[in-house]
Amino acid sequence: MNPDYSRYRFLSIQRDAGIATLTLNQPENRNAIHAEMHAELEHVFLDLQADKEVNVIVLTGAGKMFSAGGDIKRMVNRYGTDEGWQFSLDTPASTKRLFQNILEVEKPIIAAINGDAVGLGATLALFADSTVISETAKFGDSHVKVGLVAGDGGAVIWPILVGPNRAKEFLMRGKLMSGKEAQAMGLLNHAVPAEQVVEEAMVIARELNALPPLAVRWTKLSVNKWIKQQLNLILDASIAYEMLSINSRDHHEAAKAFLEKRPPVFKGN
Repeated sequence: MNPDYSRYRFLSIQRDAGIATLTLNQPENRNAIHAEMHAELEHVFLDLQADKEVNVIVLTGAGKMFSAGGDIKRMVNRYGTDEGWQFSLDTPASTKRLFQNILEVEKPIIAAINGDAVGLGATLALFADSTVISETAKFGDSHVKVGLVAGDGGAVIWPILVGPNRAKEFLMRGKLMSGKEAQAMGLLNHAVPAEQVVEEAMVIARELNALPPLAVRWTKLSVNKWIKQQLNLILDASIAYEMLSINSRDHHEAAKAFLEKRPPVFKGN
């Protein structure tokens, strides 16, 4: 029996001739990945892996953005509350589940980055097996801009793709770049005009769908052994540091300043 996708509230799953399109589906909130969407993302890749009608997965975002990353309004509101404390206790395990489940999917995942992808949104795209981005989309991991450690996968995948020094500079500065720049430095595979992103991803998906599935899947899993090794080496420490930073005054000040569009004032605690 194939999975029941109707239970997903913040994700949309469409299947057509062996290709599943998985859409982050909260455009009114810039496809920000709040706790409820995060929980759905943890499970949907298990469902897609079990679905015998799916051979390739295309991941994209509804509307004009791929994903704005974390929900900053929620971050501000839960600071210093019991909800915030519980969030910092629950997040390390849920983050580990998310990326372990992505890496366990045998079927190729192509990220169609149709618009801006920031923070966790960028990390989610980078864990795909192939990436296509809009040339004009903004891309990067801006955790530090809101006082957070880039711990929810960014510290794992960026060094793999562009080397430690480049990764550290971009992560520590929270610098965003265009899709064209990200492709030129080897962070992403393909950069095309915005209106061509989904179709270019579908071209790759259809090509992979026509190839011998076992050869494709096991090639992917062989390379993923290295990525899994890095995930196991780094993620526990990086997400723990992020949870420490999420309870800091600097994070609260940075997140408030971001929402209020003003310069932050930090005290280093």
